[in-house]
Amino acid sequence: MKYLRRYSFTLAFLALFFAWVWLRPDSPAQVYQLDGETMGTRYSILVTSFPDDISDNELASGIEQRLYRIDRELMSTYAPESELSRFNRSAVGPWVEVSAELAEVVAQAQEISDLTDGYFDVTVGPLVDRWGFGPVQEMAGSPRIPTDAEITQLQAQVGYHQLEVSRDPPQLRKLADVRVDLSGIAKGFGADVIADYLDAVGLDSYFIEIGGELRVRGIKPDGSSWVPAIETPGQGAPQVHDIIVVDGQPLAIAGSGDYRNFFEQDGVRFSHEIDPFTGRPVTHDLAAVYIITDTAATADALATAFMVMGTERAFALSEQLNLAAYFINKRRAGEGFDSSHTSHFTRYLPDDDSTSAGNNREN
Repeated sequence: MKYLRRYSFTLAFLALFFAWVWLRPDSPAQVYQLDGETMGTRYSILVTSFPDDISDNELASGIEQRLYRIDRELMSTYAPESELSRFNRSAVGPWVEVSAELAEVVAQAQEISDLTDGYFDVTVGPLVDRWGFGPVQEMAGSPRIPTDAEITQLQAQVGYHQLEVSRDPPQLRKLADVRVDLSGIAKGFGADVIADYLDAVGLDSYFIEIGGELRVRGIKPDGSSWVPAIETPGQGAPQVHDIIVVDGQPLAIAGSGDYRNFFEQDGVRFSHEIDPFTGRPVTHDLAAVYIITDTAATADALATAFMVMGTERAFALSEQLNLAAYFINKRRAGEGFDSSHTSHFTRYLPDDDSTSAGNNREN
């Protein structure tokens, strides 16, 4: 879950950054859909109606303004004048005034870091960059795989404990020369912001998806529920591995996987999921993980952390925290995948799927 796309900051780009087109349904029983781009990925928003006191264009504009602010103005590591980019260039030591939104996201990120014993770390960017997965392609012309000495040097620049945050007043400061990358939580936060906006204008049924992070609420006009899908890990066209039963309840769902962003060298596959403790891509067999919780920001960050932790450790922590978590693992011998889930995920699976916690399914 990274900001994978580089953007050119031209007037033409800014004018076309959001392609706002409501796809109007042919009948009242269908839904309205809004698609576009943000945070280096795609988003899709579906609603069943428009509030009486707001037009479709006004609703689209409200969404546009919020997504643009979260991405380009506040949290992008690609935009040199975003608030986060300016903080990353700031000196070590002094408190830096920031927006309430940026302070809130960093505070949530730090809480998830504590909860996962540092497996979620927003300062891991230098390692991500050196392995060639971030906004900065470190040491151009060097071998793609860093040396042990390089990794050790870069690890000295990583550590979420070297970052402090204040919600009131909203401020950040570095205790060492760290660089913050919020790509493991920002898309989830964006989905939460849009859900709060739709709630505020009176919509009680919607499906929000930003780069795979979801906020879902209500039912469709025909009385059926929204049906989020769990994707089978793979490089081809997306395939449904399982479905999530929503039944109209408000949910946040996020997933993370290692099957879309990786490189291979000398027959070895290197994932974009970097372990901050080793400084290297993870080597376990966890292919994807999905989390259901109250906010997409929390689910987003936990899914990222769990992909680094691996199934055994993440499963145990999920059960300890009463989390709904779903894991897809690569088989060690042969092709295909096995899946398992925590006890709290059972209620979100179809009846023929929800046998018991830790169940295994073959695909």
